Amino acid sequence: MSSISRFVLIVLVAAVTAAPLAAQTAKQPTAKQPPAAPAPPPVVEEKPAPYEGQLTRLAEVLGSIQYLRTLCGVPASDWRASMQQLLEADTANEPKRREKLTAAFNRGYRSFAAVHTSCTTAARTAEERYRNEGATLATEIATRFGN
Repeated sequence: MSSISRFVLIVLVAAVTAAPLAAQTAKQPTAKQPPAAPAPPPVVEEKPAPYEGQLTRLAEVLGSIQYLRTLCGVPASDWRASMQQLLEADTANEPKRREKLTAAFNRGYRSFAAVHTSCTTAARTAEERYRNEGATLATEIATRFGN
């Protein structure tokens, strides 16, 4: 086989193998397709309130105080009532937010229930510190974001 024959054979093989590829990539007439449905509007998540973190922490503190004061025999119904008022005032039409704050209250309650089983000096000290923190948080939220 001469070099020209080889060249012709290579070109012929290349042409034969390229033909199906060209046929696949060539545009074929298509039936008219209906216009695509418009994309749904993007889901807009509401931004959390600027005091959300402080409010969540306040709910956790209230739960902790509720447990510690009950543990030490001090009437603690005021703290649970305070939490209920907070929920009613801040989460009237927002069930997810209400769940989040309730979970924070319960987390605070359970965190001390897991550690303290009797009223000790440490429990009384923790309760006092949490009362101070709660008062500070409530004052900051009311001063900065209140009406």
